[in-house]
Amino acid sequence: MNDAFRRGAREGFFHYLPLSIGLIPWALVTGVAMRGAGFSVFEAMGMNIIVFAGTAQLGTLPLIVIGAPMWMILATALALNLRFVIFSAAIAPAFEGVSRWRRIISGYLLTDGVFASCSPRMLASTDKDWRLGFYLAPSVWCWALWQILTLIGVLGASVLPTNWSLDFMASIALMVLLVPIVSSRPMLVAALAAGATAVLLHDLPLKLGLIAAIFVGIGAGFLAERWATENMNADAAS
Repeated sequence: MNDAFRRGAREGFFHYLPLSIGLIPWALVTGVAMRGAGFSVFEAMGMNIIVFAGTAQLGTLPLIVIGAPMWMILATALALNLRFVIFSAAIAPAFEGVSRWRRIISGYLLTDGVFASCSPRMLASTDKDWRLGFYLAPSVWCWALWQILTLIGVLGASVLPTNWSLDFMASIALMVLLVPIVSSRPMLVAALAAGATAVLLHDLPLKLGLIAAIFVGIGAGFLAERWATENMNADAAS
């Protein structure tokens, strides 16, 4: 941990800190939902640590409750987490020169909020130690906060007031994170296509509409990115 890493960690932590308040309702909802699905405290926190993805956890809980086949549960979790493939590819240049095991840990810690808030500054920096610190500090904070808040939801599932509308607050928190992500045209196209598909296919069973929306969004974003790149190359050639 040299000076550049420590400086990056300090800046990254305070840069992300205001956004981390959005984890509060989302993590509480996840903890309450896992207990409501019949998970023990040990099972809920085991899933929370291993999966570490609120969308995938909440998306697979109904399938687990109804006893859906394992392949369907795994396929749903993979589909719900496909966005991280795009996030990883987008942020990968910032990890040039970083050792393999640190990249593996960084991949596990990747979250929507850290990607949205930290990736632009990371990609603009030429100091790999500063970049790593700027990423790891908020990522570790996010992981620890998620575990603590989810545990509170798990332990307090039976006493938390139902009129708090935690699920609504969690949705608002995700919308706040969406704003910086859709600052580029391909991301905006992907979000609009996925959102429209999710609404149109809302009534499909087993959340298949949501899974379809993910694939449509990824495809639309890929095509928009390709179209933008081709236009940029054409303009440069002319």
